[in-house]
Amino acid sequence: MDAAAPAAGAGWEALVVTLLGVSALLYAFGLLRLWGHAGAGHGIPRRTAVNFALGWLSLAVALVGPLDHWAAERFAAHMLQHELLMLAAGPLLVLGRPLVAWTWALPLGARQAVGSALRAPWWRWVWALVSGPTGAGALHALALWCWHVPAWFLLAATHPGWHALQHFSFLGTALLLWWAVFAGARRNPGAALGLLFVTMLHSGALGALLTLAPYPWYGSSLEDQQLGGLLMWVPAAGVFLAAAMVLGYGLLRVRA
Repeated sequence: MDAAAPAAGAGWEALVVTLLGVSALLYAFGLLRLWGHAGAGHGIPRRTAVNFALGWLSLAVALVGPLDHWAAERFAAHMLQHELLMLAAGPLLVLGRPLVAWTWALPLGARQAVGSALRAPWWRWVWALVSGPTGAGALHALALWCWHVPAWFLLAATHPGWHALQHFSFLGTALLLWWAVFAGARRNPGAALGLLFVTMLHSGALGALLTLAPYPWYGSSLEDQQLGGLLMWVPAAGVFLAAAMVLGYGLLRVRA
């Protein structure tokens, strides 16, 4: 890592703290404005706001503070950071419906402009492509596997800018994945279950690979590498399996 890396890292951390603060303030302002218009608990239920708060806290724990510094030295901490982004922050933020709250934080004219833009045919086509089960699943798999190619992983581990891009791609594709799952639970439960199953299989395969094969390019001990692989392998499978069970239970109740 070159001499400018610590300063660059501090700059990225300041940017993350700023973005976290702005996102929380906009959510709170939009939520209060919406509730002032529709009544407390309407539009965005209280449990939805709690989901956003928990997702926001997961992001803060993953990206700011001791874990981010430990991740620079320990492979297992790096994996835990990624799992928090993809398996905790991702689903909780989707359930928290931040786009609704952030839109309500805008002035009326801006809200109308955003609504008009989102109804544009080209945007609806793009959104359907990237947020459907196939598109979202493929993008998440691509991010997960590409960033664990040794050369790419080392690049992210030693350059703050690439590290930030790695985190952005993990979180961004996880948000699309969980959006596809939760939307599919209402529109196409079979596709949502298939997406969870396929993601559990390929992420588990990657976790097993990291656990059972050497990962010397990170410069960690073998035990640290194995612990990191297990963190990707076992907890991820548990989260996807739990989500599939909840989805399947809901589907059986509807058909009963």
